[in-house]
Amino acid sequence: MRAIPRLSRLAASIGAASIAITAAASAQAAEYEWTFQASETAGEPSFKIKQEWAERIETMTDGRVAIEVLPINSVVGPTETLQAVSSGILQGHMTDPSYFSGQNPAFGMLGNLVGAWNDPYDFLEFMNNAGGEDLYNELVEPYGAHLVAAATFPLESIPSTVAIESLEDFEGLKIRAPQGMVYNIFERIGATPVNLPGSEVYTGLEKGVIDAADSTVLSNNDAQGLHAFAPYPLYPGFHSMPMIAVSVNKDIWDGLPEDLQTTLETAFDAMAYDLIARLKAQDIEALARLQADPEVHPFDLPDEERKAFRQAAEQEWQEWAGKNEMTQKVYDAATGFLTARGQL
Repeated sequence: MRAIPRLSRLAASIGAASIAITAAASAQAAEYEWTFQASETAGEPSFKIKQEWAERIETMTDGRVAIEVLPINSVVGPTETLQAVSSGILQGHMTDPSYFSGQNPAFGMLGNLVGAWNDPYDFLEFMNNAGGEDLYNELVEPYGAHLVAAATFPLESIPSTVAIESLEDFEGLKIRAPQGMVYNIFERIGATPVNLPGSEVYTGLEKGVIDAADSTVLSNNDAQGLHAFAPYPLYPGFHSMPMIAVSVNKDIWDGLPEDLQTTLETAFDAMAYDLIARLKAQDIEALARLQADPEVHPFDLPDEERKAFRQAAEQEWQEWAGKNEMTQKVYDAATGFLTARGQL
């Protein structure tokens, strides 16, 4: 009679051990654990969307790939992430390539061909179906990184402390702009660009260091509280729609099994379209709130002013095209794409 309790205890012990082994197995580290740095602050809606997609990838790969996405300046500065990815300090980044224009001006052209794209989906078509991604990898792979997917935002807003109703109002305006083509085009229309990272836009506007900012989409700006100091946002955007280069260390990429490469490409391509749709919806909601606020005055730049900006931008494209062989390739590919669609 005493054998039954012993068997029961044995069965219970085996069951407990089995549960412990299962729990330990599920808690094991992923095959690939990566840290990516993004170009937004932690509170921005677009940053949260990127984090959500990193979590989905862990599910889609059955736990084989785990990606931690950190906000701007978490590990290195925004102009240093390419080097950090190449050296393995970071395994990847999700950032605007314009930050690397100082290393090669072609990063500025591919990262933000200012004034070129009427719609973010045009840019994604260029990158995915008209050779843009291949061009970017030709540019970036010698730096030790590989482009997994290109994403972008809806056209950016410009939060301003003063009313801007024509290009003449940019004359002498101190506007935050990253290095690269957008910086030069603001100079071309008479503004005084100031090279500040995105993380310093809030304090720059608050303290009067800058009058306005080239600074992401309307809903991101509103989430950061920029309109408390810059109550004259230009919306819809007309000037800038930076690329988000989702890249990983090239040696890591080359060593991945083909199924994981395909999953990552598919997931990040889907993120690109999801990012646009969700940010556009958030922009519309933010615009409704701002229009109802008597202290904020959104303004839509007239078509003739947009056309004048585009003409200034085209002159800048042509100048950049002559900088080196790669910038000429980017210019030829982008203008060929736009011309074929009657947009140039």
